[in-house]
Amino acid sequence: MAPWLGRTSKKEEAVPQIIVLADSARRQGEEAVMLRERVSLTDLESDHFAARLVERLGWAVGDAHEVERDLVSTGARRAS
Repeated sequence: MAPWLGRTSKKEEAVPQIIVLADSARRQGEEAVMLRERVSLTDLESDHFAARLVERLGWAVGDAHEVERDLVSTGARRAS
């Protein structure tokens, strides 16, 4: 199991997950998980749920982008 996923019970393992990571942060040992959500096929049958999921994904991707940008900026300042 990937280290950033943590421990899960057998029941939890049966449900697919959507995970958004800030990859550079994870490589540097910082908090990397922006979103971790378990989703079942029946969840996606609801238009409301699907719309909110896409909204949460957008926020998480935006947060991950900011973390990546900040790490690049911090690295550039340290190098100068």
